[in-house]
Amino acid sequence: MKCRTLLSRPAARLLHAALAAVTLAAGMIGFTHSAVAKEKLPEVSPEGLKLQPKTQVSAVYLREGASFGGYDKVAIVDCYVAFRKDWQRDQNSGIQPFKISDSDVTRIKTELAAEFKKVFSKELAAKGQTVVSEGGTGVLILRPAIINLDVLAPDTMEPGSRSFAASAGQATLFLELYDGVTSELLARVLDAEAAGDMGLVGVRNSVTNRRDAQLMLKKWADLLGTKLADARASAAAAAK
Repeated sequence: MKCRTLLSRPAARLLHAALAAVTLAAGMIGFTHSAVAKEKLPEVSPEGLKLQPKTQVSAVYLREGASFGGYDKVAIVDCYVAFRKDWQRDQNSGIQPFKISDSDVTRIKTELAAEFKKVFSKELAAKGQTVVSEGGTGVLILRPAIINLDVLAPDTMEPGSRSFAASAGQATLFLELYDGVTSELLARVLDAEAAGDMGLVGVRNSVTNRRDAQLMLKKWADLLGTKLADARASAAAAAK
């Protein structure tokens, strides 16, 4: 799905600037939800969105008066994925014989982006949203990014390679919600999560890493799907 089919050029430029700012901020505050919560975030974003109190995620910015009851469809833009600063260098600075190549980085990013769209499409559909491929009336456009991705024990697919860690790693969700007709930015969500933090060190590979990533993505998708379903139910009740 191409961005230009969903967002106007001014909105796309605004998104890119906002993404750069949030990436920098997330890098400074770390990955944990508590770390984000302790930061003094601005009460109002540059676009006029207001920081919401007591949310289930690290931070939610909402446009005043924005209502999601009229959106029964979602269009999901391809997910942008960015590793934390110096991740590849740090992975390759140890004594392990298997190094992370540029192709490994590209592969992980591509697979995670595909997994994001797959999981969100499935979970949002289960919550009553129709997943479409372009904007329009009743369509909520989701512009997602996974930033500060830190895969603790990546699988290089090399024969004989084995990696150990207590979890798949950590990541920060940066999600923006746009109106499907006007491309107006309605909300921005930021949430930092660990993927599969079990507290016990075990063998990590592509299978276990994918499983834990799916669980993390499902949690985010369930939260969003529930909020949208509640909004639609409230709107329907008010219309009676």
